[in-house]
Amino acid sequence: MKTDIEIAQSVALKPITEIVEKVGITYDDIELYGKYKAKLSFDKMNAVKSNSVGKLILVTAINPTPAGEGKSTMSIGLADALNKIGKKTMIALREPSLGPVMGIKGGAAGGGYSQVLPMEDINLHFTGDVHAITTANNALAALIDNHIQQGNELNIDPRRVIWKRVVDLNDRALRQVTVGLGGPLNGVPREDGFDITVASEIMAILCLATGLEDLKKRLASIVVAYDYQRKPIYVKDLKVEGALTLILKDAIKPNLVQTIYGTPALVHGGPFANIAHGCNSVLATTTALHLADYTVTEAGFGADLGAEKFLDIKVPNLPTNPDAVVIVATLRALKMHGGVDKSQLNEENLQAVADGFANLKRHVENIRKYGLPVVVAINEFASDTEAEIQVLKDLCAEIAVPVELASVWENGAEGGLALARTLVQVIDKEQSNYKAIYQKEDSLEEKMTKIVREIYGGKTVQLSVKAKTQLKQFKEFGWDSLPVCMAKTQYSFSDNQTLLGAPTDFDITIREFVPKTGAGFIVALTGDVMTMPGLPKKPAALNMDVLNDGTVIGLF
Repeated sequence: MKTDIEIAQSVALKPITEIVEKVGITYDDIELYGKYKAKLSFDKMNAVKSNSVGKLILVTAINPTPAGEGKSTMSIGLADALNKIGKKTMIALREPSLGPVMGIKGGAAGGGYSQVLPMEDINLHFTGDVHAITTANNALAALIDNHIQQGNELNIDPRRVIWKRVVDLNDRALRQVTVGLGGPLNGVPREDGFDITVASEIMAILCLATGLEDLKKRLASIVVAYDYQRKPIYVKDLKVEGALTLILKDAIKPNLVQTIYGTPALVHGGPFANIAHGCNSVLATTTALHLADYTVTEAGFGADLGAEKFLDIKVPNLPTNPDAVVIVATLRALKMHGGVDKSQLNEENLQAVADGFANLKRHVENIRKYGLPVVVAINEFASDTEAEIQVLKDLCAEIAVPVELASVWENGAEGGLALARTLVQVIDKEQSNYKAIYQKEDSLEEKMTKIVREIYGGKTVQLSVKAKTQLKQFKEFGWDSLPVCMAKTQYSFSDNQTLLGAPTDFDITIREFVPKTGAGFIVALTGDVMTMPGLPKKPAALNMDVLNDGTVIGLF
């Protein structure tokens, strides 16, 4: 079997102008970035707002394991399959971050015969959106330090600057730094740090903004520091929201690409789901809903993170809620949740499948709490046995959830036909009755408690001394009504990544909060989750190279 990149490079791409004609987009509606990439114009996005809204399908997954689940691959293959059975379908996905691409994950544009193309461009610099966000974030950091240096009219306390610099790489050495060293001409010394770009509030804002005006308003509402009286300092106090919007004026426009099968795909925005809200842009998803009969989108990591944030943070900004949710799993991953070591996953183990099913079952139950229809998609592997598959089907039947095997990695659209047909039947038969897990008027502590108990299966929320102090301050500042974005390990329902399966009766510890008032939520940092990842011992970058003719190799 060819590698992902070999498959991608074997495909004869069609001009993007030809691809987008399928959904009523013309040459005049796009801004070309070469032959195969384009950005959608504001004029077109505004013009389609009067169109009816299509069906929305959210693809999520069980808690990820080293065995792999294939959520993006399944999203792409499902969309291709829906088109193949005659449903006009688009995809709305996130952009990859160079950090994971160069780290453990490698390429993040799907896999096998279910990929968005050109995968090399998408995985590397694409249309420059992430770089624009990096620049805007760091321009704001420079403007803050310059304000302090040039007289500090706002009385910013240098010890309480909370705005960090960012870079789109995994670089643990930058987590804590000191800036302003070298004497008076080089600024005021203070402690600082770097996050990965996809954790920047500006990434979250770009993905939640509904247009340039809303983008500017949200940027103006960012809290960057506190003054000596511990009152918040906003971007609007610095009067630089216009400059930041200018840097982002092109990045806010969704990117158009294609799948191997020619399905139009909007790939735009990329916040992580373990440290941010994990969804592609509202503009991309909304526009796809107005252009296509079916829109397939995904949320990062497992349903306890990405789907919860999609449903509680993103849906209020969309014209509709999901008509159905697809939960992706593999038998290999279920066996890991059932206690099997990674080295033994190719061996048949019926008991481990049954034990690991507890993780999948809880995710199904959680989505049903939102009042949404659910379909389980099993990403097939060659090592899956008939007996293991039957055990899984029987367990799904016990909780009355439809389940279909899909071989979209190996067989592309053809491998997702059964899943596509079942999904359409479920959407036609079952009504979506969306309801949020928590209400706006709930306190931040009540919101977190509901997530911990209803979604994670835990018991209580434990707050550090710092977190308790912050909660009191946030209530004074009027931030108590904002949604909460839980920053938590993706590997477990708990904040302990070693607790696989479906643990219960655990506590979630909040060490501190980070206000993201421009994005419109409060981040709760749990356990030891990091906003700047590190590289593994053998990064994926070791396999990457470019040949003399420009051919990229090693992007998986």
